[in-house]
Amino acid sequence: MDPYTPRTRTGPRKKHLGLSQKEYTKITGTIASVRRHRHPDDNLDDDIDSRNHVSREGHSKSHNDSSFIAETSFVRAPLNSRVVSTSAAPKSKGKAKQESLDRVPLDIQEALILEDLLFVLTGIEGAYITYHPEYSPEDDDPLQGIRFVVAPSLDSSLSDLVERVLPLGMYYTAIFAFIEQRSHLDFGLVNHALCAAIREMLRDYQTLLSQLEHAFNTSPTFSLQKLWFYVHPTVHTLSLIYQLILELATADDPAPELSSSSSSDDEDEEEAARNEALGLGGAKLKAVLSDINKADMASGMPGSSGIAVKGGEVLTIIYERMQNMSGDPTAGAIYGKLLKQAGKPYVEMLRDWVASGRLVDPYEELLVKESKFIDRGILEVDYTDEYWERRYTLRDGSISPGSSKRHQAGIPPPRSVGGRLPGGACVPPLLDSWKHKILLAGKYLNVIRECGIEMPRDQKYADGDELSMDDEKFYKFIEDAYSHANSTLLQLLLKDQQLIPRLRSLKRYFFLSQSSFLTHMLDLASTELRKSSKSASVVKLQSLLDLALNSDVVGEDALFREDVKVTMAESGLYDFLLKVVTVSGVVKADEGGGEEEVKKEKEEKKPMQAIDAMTFDYTVKFPLSLVISRKTILRYQLLFRFLLHLKHVEQALSSMWIEQKTTPWRCSVPAHPEFVGWRLRVCLLRARMLAFVQQILAFVTFEVLEPNWHALEAKLDKVVTVDQLLRDHVDFLDTCLKESMLTSSKLLKACSKLIVVCQTFAFYSASFTKSANQAIAAASEGPDSDPSKAKRWDVLNKFETNFNHWLVHLDCVQFYASSDNVSLLPLVVRLNSVKAA
Repeated sequence: MDPYTPRTRTGPRKKHLGLSQKEYTKITGTIASVRRHRHPDDNLDDDIDSRNHVSREGHSKSHNDSSFIAETSFVRAPLNSRVVSTSAAPKSKGKAKQESLDRVPLDIQEALILEDLLFVLTGIEGAYITYHPEYSPEDDDPLQGIRFVVAPSLDSSLSDLVERVLPLGMYYTAIFAFIEQRSHLDFGLVNHALCAAIREMLRDYQTLLSQLEHAFNTSPTFSLQKLWFYVHPTVHTLSLIYQLILELATADDPAPELSSSSSSDDEDEEEAARNEALGLGGAKLKAVLSDINKADMASGMPGSSGIAVKGGEVLTIIYERMQNMSGDPTAGAIYGKLLKQAGKPYVEMLRDWVASGRLVDPYEELLVKESKFIDRGILEVDYTDEYWERRYTLRDGSISPGSSKRHQAGIPPPRSVGGRLPGGACVPPLLDSWKHKILLAGKYLNVIRECGIEMPRDQKYADGDELSMDDEKFYKFIEDAYSHANSTLLQLLLKDQQLIPRLRSLKRYFFLSQSSFLTHMLDLASTELRKSSKSASVVKLQSLLDLALNSDVVGEDALFREDVKVTMAESGLYDFLLKVVTVSGVVKADEGGGEEEVKKEKEEKKPMQAIDAMTFDYTVKFPLSLVISRKTILRYQLLFRFLLHLKHVEQALSSMWIEQKTTPWRCSVPAHPEFVGWRLRVCLLRARMLAFVQQILAFVTFEVLEPNWHALEAKLDKVVTVDQLLRDHVDFLDTCLKESMLTSSKLLKACSKLIVVCQTFAFYSASFTKSANQAIAAASEGPDSDPSKAKRWDVLNKFETNFNHWLVHLDCVQFYASSDNVSLLPLVVRLNSVKAA
């Protein structure tokens, strides 16, 4: 039941009040003053009672610094003197003293309270409704709002309605303080747009107050009940906004010290690189920055110790509140409107990114992040694909649509309250399933722009319809922009830059299939390749390579022969691969075997032959360097060096076979069966080694490289995205490395030892021939006149022992073929034939 609100009486009540003449004159003068009809031409100061003017003079002066004071229309507005500011709050507790209403009639109490309420609804203290006694502007958070209390002497029939209206004053002061604070530049465009939308809602609220003030001044029937009737819907509206700003205000991490330590541990790589380049760093600088951060946090400003609630995090909080209160139509409408208005700058930044590849994000609010210190120049020396992988990334660290991995460096820690990532790293839920397409669309366009091709925005997406995150047209726009960027870059790579012919030439140059030019070059450069890698002339080898290419390479491959260069590797192939695939050497050194490891490294650090260090390099320009990057060329080089080593050992063993067809190996020595047996065992070991090398070479060439290459060609014919193209190319090379036994430490160690044994055995070809000649010469002198007999057998036994030992170790191929790598099954069959021999 609504409380009774009496009608205002106009007759004098002096004889019924028992008030003094002075008190009666004061009250009736106040009522007459506030009820007087105003005209537009009247002076504003003449319409306000002198008591009210004096009590609020300090508040009016507090607005002299406002930027709105220059607006004449605003100065003349009825509510100008009642617009609240955080600087207008009382400077100490209990400054205002409530006046007593004990002996005031009910109708006059209502009139006085109505006048006070009109001030309180704009955050201004009244005579009978004052600030809470515990309120202090120095200690209290302005975003919590100012609490008001009503005089206890107010009649209980009016007090209930007043208590219902009073929260509006708290909501209004809190919202106004939020707008003042979050309109600062450092809070970003999304917060600015949110504050503008809330300010628009407050404008409707202020319009309502001006209408209520007009009714109060002009209508004798205006009552507290009517005031409640008009402001009742607004209480719920402002309460929803108040709850939102409270969540936004409390979403910051409460402890600046914790934020500082966390952010220092996860410092952004770009900032670290910039600081290092500028010579910044050290304890003193960090102490100064810490003091600045503390001062910023104390003033409500975001410092480097923590990320302000801005960008995607603001939109996420609004969306989550809207979802949580989906049963309230008013909440859905208000939060929906705020989400749309606050998301406008965010959507505009996204549109510019996916439509033209331009990332304009001055306050780091967007889900996409740019590392400006990584540019296309790094592609020439980059073995980690930093340009493509890390030039543009998602702030939340996710790297691919189906992967749970994240980039850890530069990713801010989650909020201690709520667990959300802060600022722009928080992806709005509506965009979470689209974030990878958003990232890729802009990355594709940036590659095209780096090639000097500008991408104008499509007219139908220019600035026609306003898009928002709750509009299906926005996601249709993202899909179209992604498809357009992807198809344009694919066309540029596959057709304009001739990617497929480039990859075919790479296969021909590096995989030795049908590579007659390489055999020609090895023959021409045999003398140079027998030198050490440091003594060999790269210029001479390059000239011989050009000569071989000009004479043997024709057709499509001849177009790119100038891109093939000879280089010398700094480390041996197998040493490099073992360092990559295992860290056991480092662990052993830490456990106390450090001296042995160093000694072993010094012993093994013998000068390499040029044939062991020689490899090819391949030069490509941007944007092909994204596909044929240093990372992928390194994989090609590893496979090339492995095949070249096998080919070289095969040629050496074949040359040994030719030499063993000469007289010392063919002549009959029936009187010396021991020498005949030694000679037969040398030839048998050479044949077994040659069969092993040929089987490995054939397996890698015909069982690994060729099938995988044909599979890659089939994928390239059906490729639909640039990312898929990059992924298929890298997967092809990784598969080839794995199936060629170059990624397993056990298989690589056993295989490399066997190949080195075969190579060393081939180097001993001249020594074996010399021993054979000595044995034949000694046979003519007598059966016991051969002094090199023991040494000859000792050398042969060592080679046989080593070869058989590592061949047995290669039995692990069968284990891997049955458990992890089925593609090794053909190699098992081939090696069994070598063992049987």
